[in-house]
Amino acid sequence: MSYNAYDAPHADLRELIDRIERAGQLVRLGGVDPHLELGTLIELIAHRSGEGGPAILFDDLVGARPGHRAFSGATNSAERLALTLGLPVPEHPLDVVRAYRDRMKTHKPIPPVTVDRGPVLENVHRDGDVDVTALVAPFLHERDGGRYIGTDDLIIMRDPDDGWVNLGTYRSMVHGPDRVGLWISPGKQGRQIREKYFARGEPCPVLISCGHDPLLFLASGNELRYGLSEYDYAGGHRGAPFEVVESELHGLPMPASAELVLEGEMYPGEVAPEGPFGEFTGYYAGGRSDQPVVRIRRVYHRNDPIVTVASPIRPPSNFSYSKCVMKAGMIWDEVERAGLSGVQGVWCHEAGAARLFNIISIKQAYDGHARQAGLLAASCQSGSYLGRFVVVVDDDIDPTNTFDVLWAMSTRCDPAEDIETIRRAWSGPLDPRIPHGQTHNSRAVISAVRPFDRLADFPPVAEASPELREQVERKFADVLAGLGTTPASLEDTK
Repeated sequence: MSYNAYDAPHADLRELIDRIERAGQLVRLGGVDPHLELGTLIELIAHRSGEGGPAILFDDLVGARPGHRAFSGATNSAERLALTLGLPVPEHPLDVVRAYRDRMKTHKPIPPVTVDRGPVLENVHRDGDVDVTALVAPFLHERDGGRYIGTDDLIIMRDPDDGWVNLGTYRSMVHGPDRVGLWISPGKQGRQIREKYFARGEPCPVLISCGHDPLLFLASGNELRYGLSEYDYAGGHRGAPFEVVESELHGLPMPASAELVLEGEMYPGEVAPEGPFGEFTGYYAGGRSDQPVVRIRRVYHRNDPIVTVASPIRPPSNFSYSKCVMKAGMIWDEVERAGLSGVQGVWCHEAGAARLFNIISIKQAYDGHARQAGLLAASCQSGSYLGRFVVVVDDDIDPTNTFDVLWAMSTRCDPAEDIETIRRAWSGPLDPRIPHGQTHNSRAVISAVRPFDRLADFPPVAEASPELREQVERKFADVLAGLGTTPASLEDTK
């Protein structure tokens, strides 16, 4: 197995940061205050830079313990995402999606291996020595209800019935020295596991990893099938197992090379006000509500720990690009596994927070092909949660090119004939459009393709042929380079 430009996968977050820096995609910043400055800087950089801007290592944070740091944007470009996943260096965004889809054809989960020691055990704080308030926990947005130590985090739980280990990404708010709040959306696997413990009247053991290999964050933040551990899934992409150490209290597996891990329990009925928090949809949709509290009894961390930060904002954010690519690759894989042929590309637009506006390009082979593609993309596991629009386009449309997609919608879609609605689909409280307390929404499936029965006589596109374009581009390469124009068709990226 190849690992981008390296002979082996990165060992941990720190080695990946070194690789990102060697690629010229890391910025180091000092003197930043975690109270609002850090979050605002992330927003400014994401909104002013292409593909979310560079990765940022925040050194010498204002008010933080010496050596305690924060890191942002590990996978928020095509190059860094490919580096993290060990995929070939891409030339086009769809290269990463396609490489991911191709890998999934042979992907096999690799379970973690348990070891006795790891860097995460360099410092262990127990019971009365625990003080979460002394750790780096940024106050990211002005309207937030508090400091959040868990944004780019892993919530690690074990199913009490089947014994499998789940990793999810759910926001974690600091309440006090030994208390944090945990907000888990209805329907999520972590919520299902928690409710199993509570139904028995038992506390729910939990680990909260607040700094780790971004490959684990990519796995934990996506919808995998129930019963498949994210450790196993990420290990399959790594081509080698992750090393884990068992936690002291509950024997839960934590990444041996994690930067910072909290351990505790949630108790039935023990809640505290949580939120609001600016979320990935770009709104404070979740509001403020009573949510379960985790009693923190252990804090494990490396020397000079690095807290990983995902700052949800109005897109684009410091993690939305990688979400788009991963989500697109997962949808592509799932619809093909369901039997759909002719898929040319899938993209999840950042403006749709990598969930709300998804595009699938197909080469039509039969009447109803486009409708089948749209319905599958809207209802598969990876495309179901919090979706809104699915657009199906022909194979001459680059799904990553917003102009192309809107042109296809404007010229090939008849609203009365080509838009259909799916009702009561899976959503949740972070959806800003639905009323509080409602957990379902509707979906629009838009067929922005040439009608199948008119493929032969549909008006031809007014553009130069690929052969003529290539000829003219070669002759006037210097002129086009001077204009910063390096056009490439979707066909060139296949």
